[in-house]
Amino acid sequence: MFYVDLVIDHDSPTPVYAQLARILRDRITSGELTNRVPSVRTLAQEYGVSHITADKALRVLKDEHLIRSVRGKGAYVIPEAERK
Repeated sequence: MFYVDLVIDHDSPTPVYAQLARILRDRITSGELTNRVPSVRTLAQEYGVSHITADKALRVLKDEHLIRSVRGKGAYVIPEAERK
């Protein structure tokens, strides 16, 4: 699948964390991201955002019941059948 908006637009009126959450959401719903979610550090480096921004994007996905955190192991995509 080809993604048009894989780059964060720092000049956009949409907050950076929301843009990153949208990118990750699209990767999850398309089936590209199915198991472990990249770490906050990896996301920050990959998308050129702060750790705080990457963490906030992951919190959005947790609130949407798309991912869950496992203490000491990272975040994982919740299988579609288990999503609320």
